[in-house]
Amino acid sequence: QVEWVESGGDFVQAGGSLRLSCTASRIIFGSKAWAWYRQSPGKQRELVASITDAATTNYAASAEGRFTISRDNAKRVVFLQMNNLKPEDTARYFCTFRRGIWGQGTQVTVSS
Repeated sequence: QVEWVESGGDFVQAGGSLRLSCTASRIIFGSKAWAWYRQSPGKQRELVASITDAATTNYAASAEGRFTISRDNAKRVVFLQMNNLKPEDTARYFCTFRRGIWGQGTQVTVSS
C-alpha cells in the first residue's frame, strides 16, 4: 500500500481540460522528484511528465505544450494540468517517485 493517492480523473470531451492531483504523506513526499505516468489498455506504461524537488520539469513529446506539471511542497501535492485533451490521452494516470511503485491511479477518458 502506497502513501499517496491520485485524483482528478474524469470523462471529458476532446479539447477539454483536467487537473490531476497526487497527494502524499509527509514522510513520502519529501525532497523527491515526482512523475506522472499513464497506461492505456494494451500499451506499456509511459512517462508523461516529471518534476524535481527544485521544480525542474520534463515532458514527453506528447505532453509538451499541453500539460503542465507542478508541485506544492507545503501541501505535499503534485499536479498535472492537462489542456487541449485528445482521445489518445485516454489512459489511467499514475504518480510516483520511483518507477515500479504504483498506486491506484486515476482514470482519464477523452471522447472525440
